[in-house]
Amino acid sequence: MSERNIRIEPIDRRAVEDQEVEIVERKGIGHPDSICDGVAESVAGALAREYIDRVGEVLHFNTDETQLVAGEAAPAFGGGEVVDPIYLLIVGRATKRYEGQMIPTETIALRAAREYLEETIPQLEYGEDIVVDVKLGEGSGDLQEVFGEDDELDGAVGVPMANDTSFGVGHAPLTETERIVLEAERRLNGEYASTHPELGPDVKIMGKREGEKIDVTVAAAMIDEYVADIDEYADAVESVRDFVAEVAHEHTNREVDVHVNTADDYEEGSIYLTVTGTSAEQGDDGSVGRGNRANGLITPNRSMSMEATSGKNPVNHIGKIYNLLSTSIAESVVDDVDGIRDLRVRLLSQIGRPIDQPHVADVHVVTDEGVSLEDVQTEVEVIVDRELANVTEITRQVIDGELTTF
Repeated sequence: MSERNIRIEPIDRRAVEDQEVEIVERKGIGHPDSICDGVAESVAGALAREYIDRVGEVLHFNTDETQLVAGEAAPAFGGGEVVDPIYLLIVGRATKRYEGQMIPTETIALRAAREYLEETIPQLEYGEDIVVDVKLGEGSGDLQEVFGEDDELDGAVGVPMANDTSFGVGHAPLTETERIVLEAERRLNGEYASTHPELGPDVKIMGKREGEKIDVTVAAAMIDEYVADIDEYADAVESVRDFVAEVAHEHTNREVDVHVNTADDYEEGSIYLTVTGTSAEQGDDGSVGRGNRANGLITPNRSMSMEATSGKNPVNHIGKIYNLLSTSIAESVVDDVDGIRDLRVRLLSQIGRPIDQPHVADVHVVTDEGVSLEDVQTEVEVIVDRELANVTEITRQVIDGELTTF
């Protein structure tokens, strides 16, 4: 067995699925906080790939302090206008000079931000409805060892040292309520939006389960250009409600109630109508790391890291790597080991220590009835050890855009 410090013990609570009350939230891709997460991660990926193309390695950078200042809009049935644009500031550090070569980091960042926003929030006119600025301080010029001494992407992999003493948390499997909240937002902003242009990408979903009853509350920004009057708006709200209810019943046999835009007051004409499809146009600011955790959810029933995953360097920044890795480990264990009801993985780094050698890998398990911890302990430890040994694969997946961070 490996010499890694892997600890496995019973969890200090009931499985979340068995608790009396469960709360789950997801901020959709058009939410101001998610906009910051998405832009920061898009810029991070672009910088990493550009560094590899130019110098063969990822150099030091971080863009995880990106901020959004809300604008002002005047929505109206059939189409309104943005009065004051949203302001987005990409903040961080990046290596701009290496071995005599200048690297246009701010140009790369602006291009990546524009491409991401045009793809995810097409109603938002870049340069008019949203103004994007970038302030990247000078990062360290020290080369970050990602792929080993041969400097080849497909060659031997060197293991970087942790940049910080920090931790990441992951868990599996998702509960029914968690799956409903995650899938409902993704599918609303995927298949549903493709045929319902009135739905904006700012969709926030809150799930609450009390015993055997689940309530799903949806805040769905509607785009005024595609809504002619209050009747069409009401139809759009009802359509979203029906779709979310269908998604929910694919994941549970429990009773489910779906509520959409509960703050609306039709008599007063106070409804969730937007010009661009995001509340960022009217008073809602945003920041990286204030929204979804690395698994795409906000889960107060479970342990969570406060680290922002999006925008961090994927080489040795523990706030990114260990949150993604702990989630991957938890999912792998649950997929491969029978008899596990609930699993939590906490990975703690120590600055300067190889990232495949955590200060502790702390695994907490709830087993199914009739299964003891001893029945599964060896299998779990083997998987945790294997995943830690392959930690640099997380870096590859992040750089290639294969993993979501929010």
